Amino acid sequence: MSDGHTPPDEPERRQPGRGSLLLGGGLVLVLLAAVGATAGWLLADPVDPAVPSAIGSPAAAPSTSSTRATGAAPTRPAADRPTTAPTSASPSRPSGDQTVPDVVGVDFEKARDELRDRKLGWRLVFGTGSGREVVRTSPAPNTPVTRGTTVQVYVAGPAPEVKVPDLDDEDCADVAEELGERGLYPRYPTGRVGTVSAQDPPAGSAARWNDPVSVTCTPEQG
Repeated sequence: MSDGHTPPDEPERRQPGRGSLLLGGGLVLVLLAAVGATAGWLLADPVDPAVPSAIGSPAAAPSTSSTRATGAAPTRPAADRPTTAPTSASPSRPSGDQTVPDVVGVDFEKARDELRDRKLGWRLVFGTGSGREVVRTSPAPNTPVTRGTTVQVYVAGPAPEVKVPDLDDEDCADVAEELGERGLYPRYPTGRVGTVSAQDPPAGSAARWNDPVSVTCTPEQG
């Protein structure tokens, strides 16, 4: 049954046109091309694995080293240290009441006499050359010395020959001076007290300067 009211007609649905389809297909192609280009760039230029990413990398914690106090006193700067200028030690000159006479070039017997006059001892050292002249002394000439100092006298040539004197019955206390005048020196195997009872070498024998003469002394019977 009809109430006499007629419903209005439904609007007619529109079908998409050809132009809309073409526009949509073009957009899809553009998107596909963009995606393909991005993928190709990523494959052609990969990220360098040696370069770490700055995002999320933990910061290195600063290391601290603890030092122990040693308790040693601080070193004084070199500029504050007192400096002492080095002093050169000058050779000390021996003190004496006289000096060694200059007898170089003098006959050794005269040199001996001069040393004896100055209350100095002497010791003759003969050489292997020729002549009786003194070539040097030790200590050197003009060296300060004290009385009684023995001076070494070096002679150019060898010791000359001398004759041994006769010492029989002489006082043993006087033997040293007599032998010394001839360039000889005594030895006392039995002591120096008494008179000479024997000698070696015997009187008149040939000897040389600096040779010893053994003297036997016999005490006087009281």
